[in-house]
Amino acid sequence: MSTSTFVLPVSLALQLLTSASPSPQNTATAPSQEPAPKSPATSSVKATPPAVTKLSAAQQATAAKLVGPALAEGHAYARLAELTDGIGPRLSGSESAEAAVQWALRSFQADGVKAWKEPVKVPRWVRGEEHGEILASERTRGLPLALLALGGSAPTPPEGITAEVVEVSSLEELAALGDKVKGRIVFFNHTMSEAADYGRFAGLRGRGPAAAAKQGAVAALVRSLATASLRTPHTGSTRFDEGGPRLPAAAVSVEDALTLHRMLQGGAVKVRLVLGCSDLPDADSSNVVAEVRGREKPDEVVLLGAHLDSWDVGTGAHDDGAGVVMVMEAARLIAKLPQAPRRTVRVVLFMNEENGLRGGRAYAEKHAKELPKHVAAIEMDAGGGRPLGVSLHAGPGGEALMRPWLAPLEGLGAAQFLVGHATGADLSPMEPAHVPFVGVRVDSSRYFDVHHSMADTLDKVDPQDLSRSTAAVTWMAYALAESPGTLVRPTAPESDTPPPAKK
Repeated sequence: MSTSTFVLPVSLALQLLTSASPSPQNTATAPSQEPAPKSPATSSVKATPPAVTKLSAAQQATAAKLVGPALAEGHAYARLAELTDGIGPRLSGSESAEAAVQWALRSFQADGVKAWKEPVKVPRWVRGEEHGEILASERTRGLPLALLALGGSAPTPPEGITAEVVEVSSLEELAALGDKVKGRIVFFNHTMSEAADYGRFAGLRGRGPAAAAKQGAVAALVRSLATASLRTPHTGSTRFDEGGPRLPAAAVSVEDALTLHRMLQGGAVKVRLVLGCSDLPDADSSNVVAEVRGREKPDEVVLLGAHLDSWDVGTGAHDDGAGVVMVMEAARLIAKLPQAPRRTVRVVLFMNEENGLRGGRAYAEKHAKELPKHVAAIEMDAGGGRPLGVSLHAGPGGEALMRPWLAPLEGLGAAQFLVGHATGADLSPMEPAHVPFVGVRVDSSRYFDVHHSMADTLDKVDPQDLSRSTAAVTWMAYALAESPGTLVRPTAPESDTPPPAKK
């Protein structure tokens, strides 16, 4: 099916842009995977007062040149098809990850946007063979398990591991069992049912297997972190302490987790697990950086980020192909304007967000001297859903400064400030430099239906939702780069808030 089937007619796009009247309400709540809001930051630096109370005719015309094409041309969706169907899954260190780097460079070049590579050394974990089964007993017949090894998992011996299963629902419950888990497979169960639950249970996957290994377990199984399932397991990263014990760890489908839970109510259950994953030497890779240079203050940077890598299952359409094409499209459309914005708009496609965050750290280290001049940063890494609104992590006066610039988002349903600070995994290494973060929040209520699974493919992304969020990101990037004033920097990083509940 041609991607042109999904684009909006220009007339409808412009109607969306201009038809809605500004809302007097400037705060709202919305479903979010971001940390809970904290007390407002304080600062001894005064916010630069906004120079306008509403947009000029020229600024409205610029909005039409950015929002209209983002809605009408279908360029983001077509580019997402190139990335997902053409290149496929992009786990860091793989040949396809390198192919994605070259694709991004070619695409920026075709758009007339200056781009370059910045080296990143990344981990190289390979999945290999994987299967498991519940062994037959006097009570039940044997059943296969639908599973995926977790990134960072150790392999089993070639013949596999067979052991009795013990179920826990928290790290505290695991600790309370003490030596009782020795020689067993620890099964981490939970009750995730909606997107907001991800942050509550992600630690079972990220830290649970390492904790089980320290208590003498021989393997770990984790119920997939998912809001929907057709017996589809969802992978993700798990972390072991350097030099500490490691064990084989896998995510099982929701249905198989429920089966294990039921069977364990009736007595002992044994599982056989075979994982052939391996760790290879770190590989050479790259972040891809591109920018539209500012006309007046080119040393001041508005950063747009997304991660180019994905897991090795599915094709990374929502996570994070959608974010990649949104920020690329923002650069393309801003570069086409007759006049560049005041400040530089820089796009960074980070490598290795999924299983190491090496790209985010490498960028923050390489550009450490520039970070005081990074006036805002936006990370798009929550899927390709429709835009909901804007969130801020900045000093006082941020909403007052940005409020006049929200008007072009009215027709997109996103001209409102949302509760909750802006954040992002790849942006987190910039927090010590007090870079203001801006969130263009998208509807992620169904994001975890396919997140980190074989089902994260192009057909799950709605083209019109993608185009609307692309339009919102593009306009907010321009607004931050063009506004006479800048956001006051937050006084402290969000170190006392949980990490972004996304990975």
